[in-house]
Amino acid sequence: MKRLLYIGNNVNNKRSNVSTIQTLSALLQQEGYTVYLSSSSNSKVLRMMGMLFNFFQRFKTVDVILIDTYSTLNFNYAFIMSQLARIFRVPYIPSLNGGNLPHRLKRSPLMSKMIFSNAAVNITPSIYLLEAFKSHGYHNITYIPNTIVLDKYHYQFKAISTIQLLWVRSFSSIYNPQMAVSVLHALQQQGNQASLTMVGPDADGSLKEVKQLAEQLGVTVNFTGKLPKPQWHALAKQHNVFINTTHFDNMPVSVIEAMALGLPVVSTGVGGMPYLVKDGVDGLLVPDGDVKAMVAGILKLKEDPELAQNISAAARVKAEGFDWNVVREKWIKVLSS
Repeated sequence: MKRLLYIGNNVNNKRSNVSTIQTLSALLQQEGYTVYLSSSSNSKVLRMMGMLFNFFQRFKTVDVILIDTYSTLNFNYAFIMSQLARIFRVPYIPSLNGGNLPHRLKRSPLMSKMIFSNAAVNITPSIYLLEAFKSHGYHNITYIPNTIVLDKYHYQFKAISTIQLLWVRSFSSIYNPQMAVSVLHALQQQGNQASLTMVGPDADGSLKEVKQLAEQLGVTVNFTGKLPKPQWHALAKQHNVFINTTHFDNMPVSVIEAMALGLPVVSTGVGGMPYLVKDGVDGLLVPDGDVKAMVAGILKLKEDPELAQNISAAARVKAEGFDWNVVREKWIKVLSS
């Protein structure tokens, strides 16, 4: 089996959720690959130094370098590491995880070309990014979706008598957590019994703003902080609607997980979401930031139990396509070429 150096955000602290590098590397190791991870430092400077150290320690002995690629600061990590791989003639594969990467392609065309044109292949977890990259002239790109281990997700549809909302994401401005609180407030103002649980770490200070908004609006929100997957999966049994409020998105694993667990999803229709959720079939999509539309979607599920159940069942079927037993063959094929 091949030896891989996997470069990405391998940070595990109270400000970060489980990342792609942590889940995918464990699955690849189960398949027999040797996987070296970098970097795990909380400091951005030390994280970059860790990546450089691991590159020079491993580049002569690994077969390929896998690089998680995002659209903001981590884009610079991907640029530096990909160019080092080019200089030392090590094949590298960017894994495209940033929902705002299409904007980065426009804003940084030269850096983008240097990274993506010279890659052995670019891996995208969404059709959204596949189409965006092809429209910019990149054809060395392969679609491999984000993955879950389906056996760990017990499907359970729950009738919506009282509205019990669940939100799972990092508290970050790009995920617009304030919208969830505004949705709860609007539901209660209309006389609905509704509750909201928000699960996730505080990534950029947004949690304080969200708590202030809840206090200002006079609503009670259950803030759990960061939870391990088994804990929030268990918590999901006490909820009946999953809301996703993000401004930008790609192929969020938390939404796939909610679909697997049986929670009907109401999401903003941004980025890759329309490629993941078919509106009215396996979820509901609303315009970015549109509180009234999200409230209307939630009430539609409550008032039409058959629709809610059909959406839940169709979403579970779609989630089955993301099971590791399905996705693993795609990774093995790419890594074997």
